[in-house]
Amino acid sequence: MHEFTVWAPRVRKVAVKIGDRTYPMRGPDERGWWSVSVADAGRGTDYGFALDGDAKDRDTKDGDPRAWPDPRSEWQPNGVHGASRVYDQAAFVWSDQGWQAPALERAVIYELHVGTFTERGTFDSAIERLDYLTWLGITHVELMPVAAFPGGQGWGYDGASLFAVTEQYGGPDGLKRLVNACHARGLAVLLDVVYNHFGPVGNYSGKFGPYITDTHHTPWGGAVNFEDWGSDEVRRFFCDNALMWLRDYHIDGLRLDAVHAFVDRSATHFLEQLSDEVKDLSAKLGRRLVLIAESDLNDPRVVKPKELGGYGMDAQWSDDFHHALFTVLQREGGGEKGYYVDFGTMAKLAKALTKVFVQDGTTYSKYRGRSHGRPVEGLSPHQFLGFIQNHDQVGNRAVGDRIDRVVGVDRAKVAAGLVLTSPFIPMIFQGEEFAASTPFLYFADHEDPEMARAVKEGRRGEFAAFGWNPTDIPDPEAIETFRGSKLNWVEVHEGVHEEMLEWYRGLIQLRRGSNSLNDGTPGQTKASFDEEKKWLVMERGMVTVMCNLGRETVKLENSRRLPLLLASRADVVAGDGVVLPPETLAILSGEKSQ
Repeated sequence: MHEFTVWAPRVRKVAVKIGDRTYPMRGPDERGWWSVSVADAGRGTDYGFALDGDAKDRDTKDGDPRAWPDPRSEWQPNGVHGASRVYDQAAFVWSDQGWQAPALERAVIYELHVGTFTERGTFDSAIERLDYLTWLGITHVELMPVAAFPGGQGWGYDGASLFAVTEQYGGPDGLKRLVNACHARGLAVLLDVVYNHFGPVGNYSGKFGPYITDTHHTPWGGAVNFEDWGSDEVRRFFCDNALMWLRDYHIDGLRLDAVHAFVDRSATHFLEQLSDEVKDLSAKLGRRLVLIAESDLNDPRVVKPKELGGYGMDAQWSDDFHHALFTVLQREGGGEKGYYVDFGTMAKLAKALTKVFVQDGTTYSKYRGRSHGRPVEGLSPHQFLGFIQNHDQVGNRAVGDRIDRVVGVDRAKVAAGLVLTSPFIPMIFQGEEFAASTPFLYFADHEDPEMARAVKEGRRGEFAAFGWNPTDIPDPEAIETFRGSKLNWVEVHEGVHEEMLEWYRGLIQLRRGSNSLNDGTPGQTKASFDEEKKWLVMERGMVTVMCNLGRETVKLENSRRLPLLLASRADVVAGDGVVLPPETLAILSGEKSQ
């Protein structure tokens, strides 16, 4: 026995099709839901929904012979265009009873893409690398989206069936095996989810109800309907999706993609509703759950508690810190394009470290042609994530080149040192820790030839404007682009790769063992700098971090006579002062135990 339900408020008739049999559904109720119980259906039953006309669209053909996939399907074994299959969430046997994720404020996050993290690109093959991540000192693994998407490969941000786990990686049971294995090793799991748009191919929710509104538009088309007619059930769709990952897959937290693309003027913002429901689930499960937003609004309300007028997210990515750091790492003339035009000085980096937002409403943004953001006041820096690499900042470069290829190994080491000693929760991107020689490119597999052509030409045109030869831009649709982005694990313990790996491991061990570096007290970080000589000093309690990005050796005062703990190169010398050759970083500490 299985009860089938579907929200289809404007459809005249709905039936479940199972094989050659059709079962008419009862409905719609006052909210637009249809249902029917089928005695001989259960786990493993393939099904679809046959729709009979849209009451608002008199041109819709009655009695459409096709059975459409369930918008809430939890299993699409034959891809997003195929039949849905009933999945039993309770059948998997977990071994993580009593699991409690490490506190986010003491986290070191590792972002990975399942398809390129290993050669086989599956959940099960990723399990084989988990001991490496624990050895490295990682506490949280962040998975790029795993919701079912069309084609053979992709980043996952064009998900089509949002409740189903993509079969390319191993399907729903595969994801559960990976999460179970992570928990067995003390690793928490965060999952990227995309609630700002659906993928352009393979999503059939629009045939059932108004999930998208044309009242507002996003870079991907119409906006998700969070406030218009029928929005209660659309919001329910996304809240239920979030709760499913956290409850049924034992995921420890979600990272919400581009929440700045949400348009919601409701009295209760969708993010606030989601935050409340996740907190309720956390209390019910007795397990720590977190929500992390990606937002370019520079608005502290995203992470402020509901009681203080905020949306209640636990943390958000800090793009300003990335931009400020990346642009000072660039040598002359390297950071004047696009949104980087608002950064590029040591003063901006110091402001990011001490104030979080560089663009905080007090300055003019050349990129936007207006002021932007507002100050962060009274919030812990642990409510923000800091990084120098992530899937966007690598993959959205023309050739997917990593930071060491862009600025050199020495400057990449300086970047790592600042990220992992910053006041923010540090996040690193797969392969960053060993200066992976393989790029991380933008790749996709659009089944529509016209869309594939448009994506290819659009990407080449975009980077041609930055001076790139269009023929040098890898074709996103080529299988070689995807395969070329897979990490080469053979090189991990070779030459410069091993050197970088040991640097990262030392930094992570320092971060996790230092009280000062884990202090999230607002205002705890101090920074001084010299714009002309390009040095910066950051003080965090008993830890002092010094870096020199200039052309000449500098000697900086060590008034507290702190001993040198870590240095990015052997020619850094510390005594009554600290001698920093160009492109070096030093970490000094007066903490008694490390």
